[in-house]
Amino acid sequence: MSDLDAFRLETRAWLEENCPKSQRGPVTPDGVIWPGRNQTFPSEDARLWFERMRDKGWTCPDYPAEYAGGGLSPAEEKVLREEMQRLNCCPPLTDQGIGMLGPALLEFGTEEQKAEHLPKIVRGELRWCQGYSEPGAGSDLASLQCKAEDKGDHFLINGTKIWTSYGVESDWIFCLVRTSNDGPKQEGITFILVDMETPGVKVKAIDLISGASEFAQVFFDDVKVPKDHVVGEIHKGWTVAKSLLKHERKMMSELSKGVLGGTVTLPDLAKEYIGCSDEGEITQPLYRDAIAHHEMNMRAIGLTGYRTHQEALARKMDTNVPLIMKYLGTSELQVKDELLVDMMGVRGLGWKDEQFNENEERATRELLFNKALTIAGGTNEIQLNIIAKRALGLPKGPHS
Repeated sequence: MSDLDAFRLETRAWLEENCPKSQRGPVTPDGVIWPGRNQTFPSEDARLWFERMRDKGWTCPDYPAEYAGGGLSPAEEKVLREEMQRLNCCPPLTDQGIGMLGPALLEFGTEEQKAEHLPKIVRGELRWCQGYSEPGAGSDLASLQCKAEDKGDHFLINGTKIWTSYGVESDWIFCLVRTSNDGPKQEGITFILVDMETPGVKVKAIDLISGASEFAQVFFDDVKVPKDHVVGEIHKGWTVAKSLLKHERKMMSELSKGVLGGTVTLPDLAKEYIGCSDEGEITQPLYRDAIAHHEMNMRAIGLTGYRTHQEALARKMDTNVPLIMKYLGTSELQVKDELLVDMMGVRGLGWKDEQFNENEERATRELLFNKALTIAGGTNEIQLNIIAKRALGLPKGPHS
């Protein structure tokens, strides 16, 4: 038996013994385990599951053990993910610090920054949000104007960030700020970490058409931030930002895997709302065709993700693939949303009424909220431009 096979058996046994039954199954919005200074848990089982995984470092299994992570190799981390999927284990912790900031710190952070922040991410002590977009710098992110003025041992930050996911609930924010106007606009940008309890930081929730308020606008008014909070070099934050965006796009490409939290499938819902023949075939051929195309696309996306992971293990991964996967994954998620609501007919207009069941209300809200996913992390239009230029080598058009 190979070492990896032995690790799989040990991991499987540990998960079966330590993952509570209530923490196996689809994750509802109310069941997500978030970190933070004032961390709370949706249930006692959720707390127990988090603490057990935290103590093994498996909230961040691929982080080095010296920073409280699991210290797993890429192959071992893949095995852990597969075994958690086999049992349908809920994520023990969800945060932008895990999949976005953490990898950026491992690549660009100082030893002091890694020692300070990575263990806290693993242990769920702080909740992080991302301060990139501004009212005048969304798709053209390099046009950002949130200013950080050099004051010797610290920066003084003034400006605003918008569409900040979970900004109201977060403890710290990783930001791009303008530290110089000299040279190309990508130059003079600095990547900096800010404690949101610092005087001068204010956060305002943004109400969405889905009825949620997961986005916020963050205001900086003479916010004093020490220079040792800069990640990477001053004026060279664009390099850090581009690396971090790769992780964000990979994370977003994986959002398209579930339907209504994974409780039911599109074929099941089609049979419920449209009907099926005695042989179990969906009665309307147009919906059969649309569902088949969606299922094939999702299968292709999944297989491509698996292939990319294997190539990454062999250090042969095409770095353009996350760009493509983000575009395909989020686009296909919207195809699913629209198909599902269309099949439900008037039942797909549910909001909050006893006449509609939970699936119908969630379908409507997900259709509305998921429109944001082809904007966040780079709009589809910008993604296609990047793919055309970087992945396909196409020339710029006459209006580019």
